[in-house]
Amino acid sequence: MAIANRTETIAPSKENAASKIARHATVLSGQLQQLRTRMYPPKSEKMLRQFLTNEVSKLTSIPDSTLKLMSSEGRGPVPSRLENNHRVYTLAQINELRELFAKQKPTEALRFLPRRRPGEHLQVMAIANFKGGSAKTTTCVHLAHYLALHGYRVLALDLDPQASLSAMFGAQPEIDVGANETIYAALRYEAVERRPIREIIRKTYFDGIDLIPGNLEVMEYEHETPRVLAQKSGSGVIFFERLKLALSEVESDYDIVILDTPPSLGFLTLSAIYAATSMIITVHPAMLDVASMSQFLLMMGDLISVLNESGAQLDHDFIRYLVTRHDPNDAPQSQVVAMLRHLFGTDVLLPTAIESTAVEAAGLAKRSLYELEMGQIGRDTHKRAREAVDAVNEAIVQLINASWGRG
Repeated sequence: MAIANRTETIAPSKENAASKIARHATVLSGQLQQLRTRMYPPKSEKMLRQFLTNEVSKLTSIPDSTLKLMSSEGRGPVPSRLENNHRVYTLAQINELRELFAKQKPTEALRFLPRRRPGEHLQVMAIANFKGGSAKTTTCVHLAHYLALHGYRVLALDLDPQASLSAMFGAQPEIDVGANETIYAALRYEAVERRPIREIIRKTYFDGIDLIPGNLEVMEYEHETPRVLAQKSGSGVIFFERLKLALSEVESDYDIVILDTPPSLGFLTLSAIYAATSMIITVHPAMLDVASMSQFLLMMGDLISVLNESGAQLDHDFIRYLVTRHDPNDAPQSQVVAMLRHLFGTDVLLPTAIESTAVEAAGLAKRSLYELEMGQIGRDTHKRAREAVDAVNEAIVQLINASWGRG
């Protein structure tokens, strides 16, 4: 009887590879949807936590005492009260405070509201590397959140078909992003189906950040471009110019655009490099990853030369290397970091993104460190990770301000 039962579990015929992959994809997609439904019920949306008065003071440079006085006198946005009677503000209210103080103190307006001024160009930053696991998306999310928390207007653009950035903002690529709703809609060559980029931009739960989501559809651009190049067609616009031209349509709406590029050097990545005014190359300090980055740089150099021959003028404000997933206590990693600093000097950002269980725990919940409240993870662990991420983002903001000619 036992033998008979065991025989019944054997598949009647051998499954071919295509069928197996398709079946596995369906099973995994269904399981992920069940997990997502449990974590985020169908009608729920991601929401950003509120901020205590002392946090608001640090973010805006408005003294804690001033915030309390304003609240008592009924001036400015009205904060909510927690059970312990502490005042809390939403990010939208924080931005309202920024605008209020910028108007009241015009000579110090930039301190309260650091948005770009007339004559300061849109900063388009590509976060790049074709090695998986280099923390590109984590870097994008934390930078976007940091910028928004400090009053900048941000557009996050997901160019990766895996769409991890979109998922971090609550847009599940398989369910929440439909046909012609990715950047491909604005880049596609058929004029009939092409959409203005403004139509595909979404508001997010994070005040100050808009999103262009991604999913597998963005790969269509990689498939379509060679065909168009072979036919020498495409509405007269060279493929690598299309993203830059699309972004120019919404240039006045944002201070900074963050491009999460695919882990490859295809047409989308080339378009991102051309559209970018700056680039952050993430690198994990391990020899295999550095060897991969070497190949990435060699290929990118060759491809940029091809773009130059095609008439493209690439003029980046800055290109920097960011060491990610860094364990300062790991001797081999320290040797790699020292080598990179010796070779590239100040082109390697001085702060590093340390490897931390806090970042991992936040990522599992599809959150950044900035979304976690005290108590959700160990206080010291959270503090160390937050300080490291803040240092990285502050270094990038300093480069952005320098590109705008600010002191």
